[in-house]
Amino acid sequence: MEALSCQHPNFADYDRIVIGFSGGKDSLACLLTVLEISQESRSKIELWHHLIDGKSGGSHFMDWPITESYCRAVAKHFGIPIYFSWKDGGFKREMLRDQTPTAKTYAETPNGLVSSGGNGPDGTRMKFPQVSANLSVRWCSAYLKIDVAASALRTDPRFEHSKTLFITGERAEESPARAKYATMEVHRADCRNGKKARHIDHWRPVHHLDEKAVWDIIQKYQINPHPAYHLGFCRTSCMKCIFGNDNQWATVHAMDPDGTESLMYYEERFGCTIHRVYPIKERIKKGTPYPTSKGSYAGIAMRDYYEEPIVLNHWELPPGAFGDSCGPS
Repeated sequence: MEALSCQHPNFADYDRIVIGFSGGKDSLACLLTVLEISQESRSKIELWHHLIDGKSGGSHFMDWPITESYCRAVAKHFGIPIYFSWKDGGFKREMLRDQTPTAKTYAETPNGLVSSGGNGPDGTRMKFPQVSANLSVRWCSAYLKIDVAASALRTDPRFEHSKTLFITGERAEESPARAKYATMEVHRADCRNGKKARHIDHWRPVHHLDEKAVWDIIQKYQINPHPAYHLGFCRTSCMKCIFGNDNQWATVHAMDPDGTESLMYYEERFGCTIHRVYPIKERIKKGTPYPTSKGSYAGIAMRDYYEEPIVLNHWELPPGAFGDSCGPS
């Protein structure tokens, strides 16, 4: 993408501000940063969350059951609209693709659903995403998040003949690959010089921050983090994240044995493990579940409704803060 010279965007220049909101600490810090810079821009903000498992209707293959409801609760607390997008059939359908096109994507908008795709060339996966910085190999990030957002931006006519600031929470500290990302650049869905005049800039406001600074701003506003952090997880990605370490896989198995058994079945069926060396079964044996895996937050994380407060009167760092670094390379 083309880098832009402006490192501090003027929110007044944009018709809307879209924040990619996973429910994790970095995207939460992005939201708080924007509000801290300009409360006047609140009316322009909307949160976007990509449903990894698709419009699951209570069926969760990879993601935390609580995530969608937690994201809704945060949006409601701040009085900001939230829109959800997904690939039809989610992670599981894409993983099981066998001589078929990738599925359609859908996105909620203020004017209803928009959709695109589903008629591309036939392709086959029949394997889990692999731990890699290469997004064609680690396809979950590309197909279930990045491409879904880009598709929504290209498909929804409200982005035509207008200016949009698109915000995501990648940080340089996370990996050598992410350290190379530009803080401000032209978004991949931009078409400012075309007939549709779709002007979209991509800003990463927390790119320069270390983890302490991220937790500091969350503490400043006393926001209750996603339950995964209370359980001891260092990131709020998928519950069954391909980057999870042995202890995290053991914890997930303690909380959701049926779910991990399903993944073990597919590893055997594909003849290809997520880790490339150790199958999930071995990783669970090697790991030790977090002490929280049988506590109250385990129950909260496995629900599909969030009833806990968003603001805590007595805020403390969750057990997952500064935990094992298990994320993109």
